[in-house]
Amino acid sequence: MDVKWRFGSAVRTRRVALGISQEELALRIDADQAYVSRIEAGAMNVTLETAQQVADALETDVAALFPAAPRT
Repeated sequence: MDVKWRFGSAVRTRRVALGISQEELALRIDADQAYVSRIEAGAMNVTLETAQQVADALETDVAALFPAAPRT
């Protein structure tokens, strides 16, 4: 699995668990909803700074948004 997809999936899972919309997350990271959508789809190669902003906005540790890849 692609690291961008795993990150995006973890972001979506955490966001939904918190009960916030993509729009609310976008406001929290000073971005637009389409950007959050692309992150969650695994279409964005975010910077480390953005990853930290997202983690802060989702009230979690940035490491929690980078789940390990499954071993083959």
